[in-house]
Amino acid sequence: MKKIFGAFVLAFALTASSAFGANITFTGKTDKNPLEYQPGETMTFTVECFCDDAPAENVKLRWVRSGDDGERESQEVVYNKEPLIIKTSLKTPGFVRIQVMQIDAKGDVIGGEHAESGQFNGGAGVLLNEIQGAPEPDDFDAFWARQKAILAQVPIKYTLTPVDNNVDGVVSYDVKVDCSGIAPVSGYLSMPKDAVAKSLPGRVQYQGYSVAPIGLNAAAGRDKIYFEINCHGILNGQSQEYYQTLQRTFLKGYGFSAEQNKNPESCYWCGMIMRALRAVEFVKSLPEWDGVNLTTSGGSQGGMQCLTVAGLDGDVTAVETVVPWFCDVSGAELSGRVDSWFMPSWVDGLGYFDTTNHAKRIKGKVSIYVGLGDYVCPPSGEMVLFNAIKTEKRIRFRQGKTHGYEMPNAEEFVLESPRQD
Repeated sequence: MKKIFGAFVLAFALTASSAFGANITFTGKTDKNPLEYQPGETMTFTVECFCDDAPAENVKLRWVRSGDDGERESQEVVYNKEPLIIKTSLKTPGFVRIQVMQIDAKGDVIGGEHAESGQFNGGAGVLLNEIQGAPEPDDFDAFWARQKAILAQVPIKYTLTPVDNNVDGVVSYDVKVDCSGIAPVSGYLSMPKDAVAKSLPGRVQYQGYSVAPIGLNAAAGRDKIYFEINCHGILNGQSQEYYQTLQRTFLKGYGFSAEQNKNPESCYWCGMIMRALRAVEFVKSLPEWDGVNLTTSGGSQGGMQCLTVAGLDGDVTAVETVVPWFCDVSGAELSGRVDSWFMPSWVDGLGYFDTTNHAKRIKGKVSIYVGLGDYVCPPSGEMVLFNAIKTEKRIRFRQGKTHGYEMPNAEEFVLESPRQD
């Protein structure tokens, strides 16, 4: 079982500091577009280290090269103003990861190996269009047809409780929508006041991995139906103690039980996806929806939800996601790729929830933003996702970006493709 970190760990960036309290930062780049290397071609990374914005002197570093080829190399160096040059290559489709970290006199990584900042985390890839995931379960469509049939037996009944929003011309509500499973859909709905029938596009926003309240983003409802849900169907606007208690008890480490994940019918992810799907059905039921334009969006676990729902509901016309999670869940175990440090251990039941399996069924256009240094959602998994999508698609990679940190002045690289009919 992989180590499970606290639910809020991904929301914070750690900054490494020297013994004198100075902030250590990094920049890094490759000698060419990191998405265009060929098998066996030399990849040259140039990494610079700064101490309070000046070139660092006498700072002890460790760099680590790992890759989807299973090979690993590590070296300790003393950085003294001159850029660090790291050369490597990759012979098979996949990515190389380069991590440069400050270490102390004992060799321990300052800030921890999973620090979001205070390190360089980057990468480069080879033959990206050939990166594929494991086959989906044979009964994938039948399984989801059953779940949708169960959901359809529950009428779309809801309550709207008005809430103050301090945004002129916008009305907001705390919403509960009946759903299959043990919890309803719970979220905040905002839209223009006095909107007429069939006048507004819809947008459903999903939450990342957490046990936390969602904020009321009423401004997002100035020109659309904007519905943001929490991922658990729990109450909105409660005390901090309410959410902390759930995090310590019922929702502690949710979704990471290998025993529960063996059975897709009863694992935690099934209920979450049903709520995510019902949220879209709710928006479509509103008389103000224009009947055409429907976007799902979210980051990390929210990306998992918005992509999955778009695969399950053909009315979704656009998906916008940042660092989507749960892509190529079996990549480390079955394909030998660099592992995510925040992913349930692979069991067959998770194949029904792997985002990449739903992606091939999406009909709307898809926009994805990811990091070459993100190993919560490894770039190889993001490419399995991108390669699976058959509709209009665009993926933007940022060098030096981790799950929650963006390296300043970093280069970005784009792949895009029209609909594949």
